[in-house]
Amino acid sequence: MRTTLLALSLSLLLPTTLLAQTATETADTETTAEPSAIESQLALGEDASTEPKVGEQYNGEIIGDWQMRCIKAESGDDPCQMYQLMSDSEGTPVSEISIFRLPAGGQAQAGATIIVPLETSLPQQLTIQVDDNTPRRYPFAFCNPIGCFSRVGLVSAEIESFKKGGAAKLSIVPALAPDQTVDLVMSLKGFTAAYEKTSVAEN
Repeated sequence: MRTTLLALSLSLLLPTTLLAQTATETADTETTAEPSAIESQLALGEDASTEPKVGEQYNGEIIGDWQMRCIKAESGDDPCQMYQLMSDSEGTPVSEISIFRLPAGGQAQAGATIIVPLETSLPQQLTIQVDDNTPRRYPFAFCNPIGCFSRVGLVSAEIESFKKGGAAKLSIVPALAPDQTVDLVMSLKGFTAAYEKTSVAEN
């Protein structure tokens, strides 16, 4: 009886062992095999559930028409800015704005970085108007291959107008058509809630 049970146990174990060995050899073959010319051009994908690494930027929650953009910090207290992509009247993305809070004590309560296309007329500068309020004009700081940047300081009165307003109009002038103006709408929906979650920039 013992001999029969031992033989039966070995007969059940043997196929599993061979199968595992075959699978291992197959896996080794797949690992070491050189990809074909077509396969080398294909994306194999990655785990989309992977958390961002320390120092990496990621998209946080959406508040109204604002996207929170954050950087993963080792402490777990990730600094975030509020972000919005603006389109022209035809729905083409043209400009983007990022807003961050500033430490207390200065004249400006917050800062904003606005990026517009390279074909923008720099001497004409950039104007921002909230609803029917008086528009304000800001210069451009520099340009790079991404676009032209305006670095704006926002005083408390302007922040309050953003919180109470419905929309802000950003106006730029094309370099190739100096007699025309391109108006972009910055939605202020969710501004107050997003602003409260925006981090204070370090000095």
